[in-house]
Amino acid sequence: MNSFRTKPNIKNELKFQLENISVKEFSNGLKIFYLQKEKLPLIRLNFIVEAGSKFDSLSIPGLARLTSAMIDEGAGGLSSLELSDEFDLLGTDFNISTDNDFIVLSLQSLTENIERSLELLSLVITKPDFPESEFEREKKKLLVSILQLKDDPERIAEQIFDKVIYQDHYYSFPVRGYYDTVEKINLQDIKKFYENLFKADKSFIAAAGNISSEKFYQLVEKYFKGYKSSDTKIVLTEKNITFDKKVFVYNKPESVQTEIRVGYVSGKRNANIFFQKHLLNTIFGGQFNSRLNSNLRERNGFTYGVGSQFVYQKDSGYFIISTSVNTKNTLAAIKEIKSELEKLKDGVTSDELSFAKTSLSRKFPLNFETYRHLTSNLSALGIHNLPIDYFNNYLNNLNAVTIEEINTEALKLSQADMKIVLVGNKDSFADEFIKNGFELVDVDERGNIK
Repeated sequence: MNSFRTKPNIKNELKFQLENISVKEFSNGLKIFYLQKEKLPLIRLNFIVEAGSKFDSLSIPGLARLTSAMIDEGAGGLSSLELSDEFDLLGTDFNISTDNDFIVLSLQSLTENIERSLELLSLVITKPDFPESEFEREKKKLLVSILQLKDDPERIAEQIFDKVIYQDHYYSFPVRGYYDTVEKINLQDIKKFYENLFKADKSFIAAAGNISSEKFYQLVEKYFKGYKSSDTKIVLTEKNITFDKKVFVYNKPESVQTEIRVGYVSGKRNANIFFQKHLLNTIFGGQFNSRLNSNLRERNGFTYGVGSQFVYQKDSGYFIISTSVNTKNTLAAIKEIKSELEKLKDGVTSDELSFAKTSLSRKFPLNFETYRHLTSNLSALGIHNLPIDYFNNYLNNLNAVTIEEINTEALKLSQADMKIVLVGNKDSFADEFIKNGFELVDVDERGNIK
């Protein structure tokens, strides 16, 4: 059995209480999760719109990403430069990001400047100009970023992994899109995407700051009362197809390293088994002294690091093991990964479970130290529809997990239909894999079978 570090001595039971979270929903459907925090004269917020890349037409992946790049390129009659200058003069940090599910507009403002900052944010969200003069520039920037990633083996491995496990599901396409699909996007596509998806009832705000919730709600209502709700419902079609073949290889002849991804579609976040899976992953591959890292890094020296995680999207989720090894160690690393998965059938030990609980419990308060941490966690409440007292009950729920419950999940993980993705010099490891009974399937950089 794996050697394990001595459990830290806990003198006092750790207690955690996150107070003053409130929730408000306006008549147009816009919802707010707010936490009053007096520590600094700041307010940070995430304005989250369910308009991520899952809504891209299958013919034009990249549309959500390009829309997010265009939305602050002029709004309410202010040019992109004027908007940027105003935010800078206010000392307000403003950023936009896009993932599979959401477009997130984040800002952090001094409390004294929050009203003007919110006003500017409302212009970006409700009155974007989408100027034609900026469209080609933003499109070119996105195309260049796609080209730059074509030689990044880590990014290629991630892109292929998503395609292999999800196939034609809406989570299988990269947020940035592909070069040829982005090339096809026109300004009218951007405007239509915005009109269909930027709706109050498909948006929520997660915020923390040192003004009262009542004052914050008043400001939001003042500037977003004109934000319209949906008049139609968009239904996405899920298409999950499972391959029987196990090892998918993208040949990168010049590579001296092999990027390895192993995993499967594990399902959306489930409150009944979240803590069991979280503890199991901590033991298996979620921390430095995990089983995976102790094997591949410490014992065998195959890699600088290997890890695993359960990733939760809004509508689904997956389990992934990630590492990079010297080409000559590719097969050996896969064998050790499969061996560690097989060992999960025997379950985990009480010492491992105790150490994982202690480790996660001790780290938990650190997730709420900064305003960025707070808004990120408040965002999770809205994304995963978690109860308002979720964080206050977190430690109790974590520590209530039994070894029997963990081992039920361990058995499931050991039996899961894992897909293997390799990005590297195929000629250097193909013969070994074939001799050991593996069937190699050639794929292109998008994960399509050749």
